[in-house]
Order: sequence, then C-alpha cells, then structure tokens
Amino acid sequence: MPVRIVVLVVVVPVRMLWDLLALCGRALHRTVLRPVGHGLVWVYAVVLTPVGHALAWLAVVLGKAVFVWPWVGLWRYVVVPVVTYGLVVPAVWVHRQVLTPVGRGVAWVLTGLGRGIGWTLGTLGRGIAWLVGHLVVAPARWVHRSLLTPVGHALAWLAVVLGKVLFVWPWVGLWRYVVVPVVTYGLVLPVAWVYRQVLTPLGHGIVRLAAGLWHRLAVLGRGLWTALTWTVLTLLVTPVVWLVGTLVVAPLVWIFQRVLVPLGREIGAAFVVAWRVAGYVSSAVGSAVRWLVVQLVVRPVRWFYGSVCTPVGHAVRDVVWRPAKRAAVEAGRAAAAAVRSARETIRQARRDAWRALVGGPGYAEPGEPLVPQARTLGSTTTVPGAAAEPEISLHKQG
Repeated sequence: MPVRIVVLVVVVPVRMLWDLLALCGRALHRTVLRPVGHGLVWVYAVVLTPVGHALAWLAVVLGKAVFVWPWVGLWRYVVVPVVTYGLVVPAVWVHRQVLTPVGRGVAWVLTGLGRGIGWTLGTLGRGIAWLVGHLVVAPARWVHRSLLTPVGHALAWLAVVLGKVLFVWPWVGLWRYVVVPVVTYGLVLPVAWVYRQVLTPLGHGIVRLAAGLWHRLAVLGRGLWTALTWTVLTLLVTPVVWLVGTLVVAPLVWIFQRVLVPLGREIGAAFVVAWRVAGYVSSAVGSAVRWLVVQLVVRPVRWFYGSVCTPVGHAVRDVVWRPAKRAAVEAGRAAAAAVRSARETIRQARRDAWRALVGGPGYAEPGEPLVPQARTLGSTTTVPGAAAEPEISLHKQG
C-alpha cells in the first residue's frame, strides 16, 4: 500500500500533464495544423502547380527560342540554300554536263586502245606459247616421263634399302636378340621373384605388427585420458561448481524469486492502478475546469448574446436594414422605370422623325426591330410601350 501511494503521488502529475498535452495537441491539430495543411494543399494545387507549369512552358519556349530556333533557322534558311545552290547544284551540273561526256570519251578511247593492245598481246602470247610448248615443254615432258622418273624410282628404292641395312636392321636385331633377353632374364624376373617371395610377406608382417602396436597404444591412451578427466572433474570442477552454486547462484536465485519478482509485480500493479486513478483524477479535474469555464464564460456570453445582441440585432434589422433595403429596392425600381420610359420616349421620337422624313404609316428604321401596335380588347387604352392603332369597326369589317 505505501508503494501504491508513493507511485500515485508521482504518477498523478505526469498523467495530468499527459492529458493536457494530448488535449493541446488535438486542439492544435484541429484548429491549426489541419487548416494549414488544407491551405498548403490548395496553394500547391491551385497556385504552385499552374505557376510551375507556366514556368516550365516558358522555360521550354525560351530554350527553343534561344538554343533551337536560331540554329534551325540558320540551317533551314542559310546553310541549306547556300550549300544547295552554291555547291550541290553547280557540282551536279558540272558532273552532268562536263565530267560525264569527258569520262565517256576517255573511256571509249581507252577501251579501243585496250582492245587493240589486248588483241596484239594475245596473238603474241599464243604464238610464244605454241613455240615454247612444242620446242621446250614437249621434249622436257618426254625426258621426265621416259628417263628421269624410272631413274628416280630406282635411286629412291636403293636409298631406302641402304638406309634400312645401315641404320635400322642392326639396331632392331640388337634390341630384339640382345637387350630384351638380357633385361628380361637378368633383371625383371629376379626382381619380380624377390618382390613376390620376400618383400610382400615382409611388408605384410610389418603392417600387422604396426596395427597391433597402434591398437594397444590407442587403448592405453583412452584409459589414461579417462582417468585424467575423472580426476580433474572429481578433484577440481565438482567442488568449484558446488561452491559457486551454493555461495553465489543460490543466494541470487533466492533474492530474485523472493525479493525482485514480488517487488516488480507490486511496482507494476501500483503503476497500473496509479495510472487509472490518475486518469480518473485528470478526468475529474477536466470536468471541474470545464464546469467553471461554462459557468464563468459560456453562460454569460450566451446570456449576453440572447439578451442583448439578439434584440439589438433584431431592432437594427427592423428599424434600419429593412427600411434601407425597401428604399433601395424602390429606388432601383424607380430608376429602372425612368430608364425604360426614357428609352421608349427616345424610340418614339426617333420613329416619328423617321416617319416625317420618309413618310408612310410607321415604317421601321433600318436596323430597328418593328414594334407591333396593340390595343386591349373592347377598350381604348393602349398597352404601355405600343403605338396606338386606328379604330376598326366590326360593321366595316363585315
């Protein structure tokens, strides 16, 4: 209970300050931030966006006017005409009218010369080829086919046979009949017999001896390691663990379970209860402040508005505003009637002047619409704004 009282004394001002800040924040959001945000959105949508679009369009137009259109005009109206009519057209004319005929003439002359030279050289070449073929090539071909080829074949066969006799057959006989038997029966077979009959059993025995020794040493090592581990755990680790658990861990666990956990639970429950009580207190204080504001401000203002401002406003409306409005309406109607009457008078005077100048019964002026004459049925009064017509008798009409 004392903890809850202390926590309540500490939490109540914090809760009241929190509620006051929340109320101020809601009021600030409702009265300032939301309208300002709507205003900024409106300014962005209605003012800044069109201004930005206009500035972008102006920048594009200025950029084109400064950097694009001058170069386009220079290219279209200066460079292209100058190059077209100063270089291309004269060059085409020179090519078509001068170079093409000259080139065709030169080509025709060179073609004739080439054909003559080619015919001459072809004739000489065919003659020389016939002479060389019959005086040189045919005898050389006969000598090669009849003499040189058989002699070459014989010399090649003799060279192959001498090469084999001098350089191949002696070494083949030495390798086959001397080296291979000596190496086979003097080295390979004795070495194989020694390996199979002596070295293989000796190696197997050494391997078995080494495996037995390794197994015995492994068993001895595992026994020594087990004994050493048991000794260390029994004489060092177990007492230290027992001392640490008894002197350190157990008191800490007891303090945590018996002191810190209940104290934390009590403080947490006290904070929850204090926060709720502070909420009730803050709500009661807010209600009292609201009641005081209503009693001291709202009711006097409401009474002043209902008892003073409303009768005064009604009196001003009935005594000042309505008569002024009625007088203004009557003045407007009178002014409109005067303007209408003056317009009709001017029209009638203009119509009479036109009739006096032109003659005839009521011809409409050019550009002036014809106003029909009208009368009320069975009465001699005329309609306002219409000219009077002569009387028509029903007997005359019949």
